[in-house]
Amino acid sequence: MNKRLLKLSASTAIMAFAALSCLPSALAQTGPVAAEDDQRDVVVVTASRREENVQDTPLNIAAVGGAQIEEQGFTDIADVLAYVPGINVVDRGGRQGNPIIVRGLNADPIGPGDGNNDGGGTVATYLGEIPVFVDLKLNDMQRVEVLLGPQGTLYGAGTLGGAIRYIPNRPSFSGDTLSVRAKAYQYSEAESISTDVGFTFNKTVTDNFAIRGSIDLASDSGFVDQPYIVLQPGVSDPDPNFASPAAVAANLRRVEDVDSEDVLSGRLAARWAPLDWLDGTLTYYYQDAEIGGRRISSARGVLPNVGRYENTKRFLEPNDLKNELLALEVTADLGFAELTSATGFSKYSELGQRDQTDLLISLEYSYEAFPTFAAYTREAGEEERFNEEIRLVSTTEGPLSWIVGAFYNEFDAVGYSAEFTPGYAAFAGFNRPDDLEYYSQSRINLVEQALFGEVGYDITDSLTVTLGLRAYEYELKEYSAVDFPLFDPAFVAPGLDEIGNQPFDPALGQQDDGVLGKFNIAWDVNPDLLVYATASQGYRIGNSNGLGTCGPFVPGSPQGACALAPGQQFGPNPVDISDRDERQYTADKTNNYEIGAKSTWLGGDLIFNTAVYFIDWVDPQVASATVNASIPITVNAEGAESKGLELSGNWQVTDQFSVRGSYSYTQSKLTAAVPDLVRTITPPGFGTAFEDGQAGDRLPGSPENQFSLFATYEQPFMDGDLLWNFGYAWQDDVLSRAGGRGSGLTLDAFGIANASVVYDAGGWKAALFANNLFDEFAETGVTGTSLSNQTVSGASVRSYYTNILPPRAIGVRFNWDIQ
Repeated sequence: MNKRLLKLSASTAIMAFAALSCLPSALAQTGPVAAEDDQRDVVVVTASRREENVQDTPLNIAAVGGAQIEEQGFTDIADVLAYVPGINVVDRGGRQGNPIIVRGLNADPIGPGDGNNDGGGTVATYLGEIPVFVDLKLNDMQRVEVLLGPQGTLYGAGTLGGAIRYIPNRPSFSGDTLSVRAKAYQYSEAESISTDVGFTFNKTVTDNFAIRGSIDLASDSGFVDQPYIVLQPGVSDPDPNFASPAAVAANLRRVEDVDSEDVLSGRLAARWAPLDWLDGTLTYYYQDAEIGGRRISSARGVLPNVGRYENTKRFLEPNDLKNELLALEVTADLGFAELTSATGFSKYSELGQRDQTDLLISLEYSYEAFPTFAAYTREAGEEERFNEEIRLVSTTEGPLSWIVGAFYNEFDAVGYSAEFTPGYAAFAGFNRPDDLEYYSQSRINLVEQALFGEVGYDITDSLTVTLGLRAYEYELKEYSAVDFPLFDPAFVAPGLDEIGNQPFDPALGQQDDGVLGKFNIAWDVNPDLLVYATASQGYRIGNSNGLGTCGPFVPGSPQGACALAPGQQFGPNPVDISDRDERQYTADKTNNYEIGAKSTWLGGDLIFNTAVYFIDWVDPQVASATVNASIPITVNAEGAESKGLELSGNWQVTDQFSVRGSYSYTQSKLTAAVPDLVRTITPPGFGTAFEDGQAGDRLPGSPENQFSLFATYEQPFMDGDLLWNFGYAWQDDVLSRAGGRGSGLTLDAFGIANASVVYDAGGWKAALFANNLFDEFAETGVTGTSLSNQTVSGASVRSYYTNILPPRAIGVRFNWDIQ
C-alpha cells in the first residue's frame, strides 16, 4: 500500500471540502441524518457501517443512547462499561489510566501503570470516525457503541477483542438550541464539594450550515488523604517514630483529598452540506485533566493504623493529561455507494511526578544507608498521530452488499523519566548538585497500513452470509537509552525535542504483515428472532520495552537497569533466561468463535439477547520483569484461551416501569506454561525470584461472574414527570496476578448501587442522586504484594497498595434546554 497515496487522498478530501465551502450555494441538506433515540426505543446504530436497528445487527453490540447516559448519570466510559456484559474496567482513577479488559483478554497484574493512554490495548476506541484513545467525558453524546469481538474487517484500526465508539451529537440544521447543565456533590470521605458545569449550543446559520459547541468544567474534590508527605526531601525523615505525634509533625505533613481531578473539556464542530449528496463535519476536541494524585488505599501496606482512604506515599503525585483532536469527516452519496473519508490529527501530552523511593530501597543498592532517603521521578511524554480512513459502502438494493476501505496511521511518541534522590549525591560523595540519579528516554515511530472489507450475500430473504478480509502491515522504529548521571557529572538531561531527533536503533525495530479473516452467517428466523454465528480474527502489534540493552558487566558499575537480549547473561550471578528477549515483544492474535441470538417479545416490550464465545489467544502479551533491577516489561507467552456467556435484556414492564439488565460469565486461562511469568520476592530482603505460569492458571483482571440491573419508574407530578431510578452493578472476585501466583491478592467481589429521583418538567430537569448508595469499599486493582511489607535499614517499603472506587457521593444535578 502506498503511503503517499493515502496521505494524498486525505489532503484531497480536505481541500475538496474546503473548496466546496466557498461556493455561494446554500442548498437544503437531504443527506443521511443519524436517528434520534428514545430511552424506550431500540437504539439505531452504525456499527456495521450502515444505519440499522441494533436488533437487526448480527454482531454482539451494546448501544447506550444519550438519554440513558443522562438518565443514569454516566460521566466517563468506566460508568458505561459497568452495565455492559463481558467487559471489566480496572478503575484506577484519573491519574493512571484505566485498562479495559474485554472477555478476559488480560494477563497483566492489575495495578501497576502510569499514564496508560491506550485503554489496555485489547480494544480500539473511536471518537466519531477517528481511532484515538481518550478517556472522554460523556457530554453531548448521541450514543456509545460497544462491540465485542475483533472488528478489523469493518474498521481501520485493528482490534484484538473489540471496539468502543463515542458518537457525539453532530451540528443540526433544525434550529438554534442551548443546553446548560450543572452538578454538585460531595463524597462521604471528602472535605469539600465537587462541581461539574457546562453548556452545549447549536447554531443553524443556513439551512445547510450549522455550528455546535460545548464546554464543561469538572472539579472533583477527591477523597483520599496523604498523611505522610516529607516536609523537606533529603532532610526530613520519611520514617520517624510514627507512634510519636511530635516526630511525625517535625518531618511530615498531611494533605487532604489528594486525588482531585480538574477537567476542562470542549468541542467545536462545523457541519456543512453544500449539495444534497455531500455532507461534512470539521470538529476540534480538547480535554485537559489535571490530576492531584493517586486514588489508592495503603491500608494493606507496611505502616500501622492506616485508614482505608489513606495513601502513605512520601511525595505528592500529580499528573497533567492533555488531549487534542482535529477531525474532518466527509460523506458523499455516490448513488451506488456511500463514500466516507475520516481524517484525524491528534496530540497527547503528559507531565507528572511519582514517588520512586520504594523501588530504590527494594533494590538494596545502599540507598537506604542515607538516613533521610526519599526519591521521586518526573516524567513527560508527547504523542502525535495522523489517521486517514477511506471507506466505500454499497447502497444499492439486491442480494449482494459490500464494504471496502483503506486505513493509514502514523504515530510518533517521545518521553523521558528523570529520577531524583534529594541529598543522596552529597551523602554518597557524587558530584551531582541536581541529585539526578537515573534518566531514561525513548522515541517511537509506528506506521500502520491496511486494506479491509466485507462482502455479504442474501442466500434467501432470511439467510445472509458475510465474508471479511483484512490485509495489514506495520513498521515500528524505536530508540531508547538509560543513563546514570551520578556516575557521569557531565551528563545533561535532554529535553523532548532532543530525544525526538535521536536516530532509531535497528536492534529494536520490528515489522510485520498478514491477512485476517471473518465469516458470519445470520438467519432471521422470524421478524422477532435473529440468530448468528461468527468466526473472526484479531490482532495487536508488538512494541519495545523501552530499556537499553545490557552491555558487558563491569564489577562496581552502577545498577544493571537494562534488558537482556536472547541468551545473554549479565551480572556477578547471571540468571539463565534461555531465549527470552527482554528488549521487546511481538504481536499477539486472537481467533474468536461466537454464536448469538437477538430476540424481541411481547410486541416489542421485551428484548433479550445472548451470545456464547470461545477465544484462542495466540502469543499473548503478558507482564513480567527484567532479571536485573526488576524493571516491568512485557513478554510473549505461548497461549491462552477465554470462553464465556453474555446475556442482556430490556423489559418495558408497564408504561411507567422499565428494567434493563445484563449478565456475563467469563473463564480465561493460560493454555501453556510461561517461564518467569511472575516476579516475586524471597524475604527477608528483596531478592528477586520468578515463578512460572502454568497451563490452567486463571488470568487476572476479570471476574468470572458479573451482572447489572437498572430500573426506572415514571409517574406524573405537577406539570411534569417524576422518575425514580435505581442501578446496581456487581462483579465476582478478581485475581491480581495470573493463577494467584507470587503472593497475588484475590480481590473481593463487590456491588455498587446508584439511585436518583428526577423531576422532568420538559424544558428543565432536576435530580437528587446518590452514587455508591451503600458506601461499599471496593478494591479494583493491586500494586505489589504482601511480601513487600518490609523495612530496609529502618526505611519502610510502601509499594503494596490497592486501587479503590469512590465512597458514597450525594448530590444534585440540573439541565436546562432552551430552544
